[in-house]
Amino acid sequence: MKIIRPFLLFFLSASLLNLGGGCATLPKVSDAIDTASTQEPPQILSAKGLLSPEKSKALMDRLKRSVAPTDMLERYSAVIESVSGSPLTSGNKVTLLIDGPATYAAMFKAMENARDHINLETFIIEDDETGRRFSDLMLKKQAEGVQVNLIYDGRGSIGTTAPFFQRLRDAGIQVLAFNPVNPLEARTSWSLAHPDHRKILIVDGKIAFTGGINISSVYSSSPSGRRGRSGGKQDKESPIPWRDTDVQIEGPAVAEFQKLFHETWELQKGPTLSGRNYFPDLKAAGNALVQAVASTPGESNRLTFVLYVTAITFSERSLHVTNAYFVPDDQTVNALRDAAGRGVDVKIVLPGSTDVPLTLSAGRYYYSELLKSGVKIYERRDALLHAKTAVIDNVWSTVGSTNMDFWSFSSNDEVNAVILSKGFAEEMEKMFAADIAASHEIRLEEWETRPLLPRIQEWFAHQFQRWL
Repeated sequence: MKIIRPFLLFFLSASLLNLGGGCATLPKVSDAIDTASTQEPPQILSAKGLLSPEKSKALMDRLKRSVAPTDMLERYSAVIESVSGSPLTSGNKVTLLIDGPATYAAMFKAMENARDHINLETFIIEDDETGRRFSDLMLKKQAEGVQVNLIYDGRGSIGTTAPFFQRLRDAGIQVLAFNPVNPLEARTSWSLAHPDHRKILIVDGKIAFTGGINISSVYSSSPSGRRGRSGGKQDKESPIPWRDTDVQIEGPAVAEFQKLFHETWELQKGPTLSGRNYFPDLKAAGNALVQAVASTPGESNRLTFVLYVTAITFSERSLHVTNAYFVPDDQTVNALRDAAGRGVDVKIVLPGSTDVPLTLSAGRYYYSELLKSGVKIYERRDALLHAKTAVIDNVWSTVGSTNMDFWSFSSNDEVNAVILSKGFAEEMEKMFAADIAASHEIRLEEWETRPLLPRIQEWFAHQFQRWL
């Protein structure tokens, strides 16, 4: 979710200052690919510790045999492991959560059952009906002796009043603002150009949630059951529903998301966390391989960017992407074009309406080039698409907070869960097919006859792509 409040002009000015007039660059992914060894199996962490190279190879071979032949898994894993140091973890159960109602229901259930702690990190938590449901539940659990710790982004939650957070603090909940808007309240170096866009909820160190969903009533309804024909319009009296995706993870991978929460807390110099069992012994809960890929600003830390470009580069059969704010850089565009050129079924579902019109126009600037290369583009117009997902070769999936734009890749703290599982990929493909069915396909002949005004808007928005 982007910020479109009156502070936008101030934010853009701050961006220019903090990014040195747009001089920030993204890493050259081909270098990471060239230097990564693809001869050794990836390092896999199980509930009992690191697997031997032989067991790791056997596990990956078994996964490869479950789908059509592909070398994508080893090639991708070698690159990401070499640049991130984050291990693949085996023995995980991953549940796909489609839209706000299903996600919130699962979160509330897990929080109700909490016995030790609740750690919540979010870009936006609003003082609305949904935000108050979360705050009331957090207050209830804190009163029961469960320690609740909250990280919220200062810019993302700029519209949430101070009394909302003070009520939580007064009850003993540890509350930390990431880069608060007021620089006098900052505990570390201050920069509005470095937001925390992650969404992570961890309960008792045993269950983790992550994806694109913030804490806001815009997610209170679901697009399912409200769809008309492709490209149809909603009833003007009802708000357009938001379409998003999260995952619930159980198993050894939860510890990797817990580590990320603690790292952010420490880097923002939050108060000392009370002694709780943040890292309990975790048993295998399923068969999925999961990796937590986290990104922070810095020349070598833009890992979600490397994740996307590498996965696209190594795709062999199918590449199905859903993304909310699509303003791709040259490396991403070239990787998508090359994939389509070598016969990969490349389909991208993008929003047809958005809360940030400038971003929508900037993304459309690339449609002609992508369509000419064979990429198929669809726009979801009966819902405000906010999901950030991909599924490749029917076995590799990702769900996370990362938008495919320069700002998300270069300046935000982001996190994506990567899931290697045939069964989970099948669920992702069903979700993707439903999005396609509710979308309008953009065809090249139609696109190239669009009016002059949209073309001018797209060119104008393109000039600001590094700040979107």
